[in-house]
Amino acid sequence: MQHPLPCPPFVDVEGVVNIRSVGRYTTTAGRAVKPNIIYRSGDVSSITERGRKQFSELGVHIVFDFRADAEIKDFDSSTPPIEGVKMIRTPAGIQRAFDPVSVAMRLKHWEENELEAFLSLYEEILETGKDAFKTVFLHLRDHPEEPCLVHCTAGKDRTGIFTTLLLLILGVEDRHIVDEYALTTIGLEPALPMLTRKMEKVAVYRENWKGMQNMGSSKPETMTAVLQLIQTKYDGAEGYFKTHLNLNGEDIAKIRKNFLVNGKSRLDFRLSPIFFTSILSIAVYLGFKYSRP
Repeated sequence: MQHPLPCPPFVDVEGVVNIRSVGRYTTTAGRAVKPNIIYRSGDVSSITERGRKQFSELGVHIVFDFRADAEIKDFDSSTPPIEGVKMIRTPAGIQRAFDPVSVAMRLKHWEENELEAFLSLYEEILETGKDAFKTVFLHLRDHPEEPCLVHCTAGKDRTGIFTTLLLLILGVEDRHIVDEYALTTIGLEPALPMLTRKMEKVAVYRENWKGMQNMGSSKPETMTAVLQLIQTKYDGAEGYFKTHLNLNGEDIAKIRKNFLVNGKSRLDFRLSPIFFTSILSIAVYLGFKYSRP
């Protein structure tokens, strides 16, 4: 890795990729999301001893894991115990076959129509992940002063959809939600060499490299389309909360009260030189080093 991750929102926890705070974003009403309470990341199974200490310093006491049992078994990625931290398994319910033929068909879809493939996946997550998401939102409603972390494998898709729902229900501006999603490109950069070596060894990924690259992306235009999907299909975040999570207006108001503070955000990626530097560095890095297996 040739550059530091922007901090905030990223935090340093050795062995954990794509970990950042979900906070400080401004809402359409001019308020801001309370920082350092909600974190998101990729898989935490490789956390080191130093990482455990860094994690403890964040004050996180509860971790919600969106991964499926089979996924953890296949990748041999059980989460090790972390002192003072409660681990809660809340699978976000993606039901997809992982045999080579099925994977190849999905990768072909990502190669031929990346946006359509993402919308199909994210709509599935919205439908099948509702129980997992409700578990976390109930925690946020009832334990606002207890910092937590949500994660899946890469911290991109299931975690990204949860974060999108959270920011939407808090009233965060769409442009910030789009930017937040795109930050995963930066967050996953340190893991790309390892992931590439791993994928090169699997024939179905090696033979569908373009589709795999597209599947691993987190482009702004993807989230823009997801926001439109949520508005059109679910009547926005409030509609989704009421029909799919069975949370009412009082629940929503309490979550907003818990996580919104007065004052504008001090975190504006559009004005941050390190944000632009990071994006440029990663664009060059991805474009040249990972153009083929």
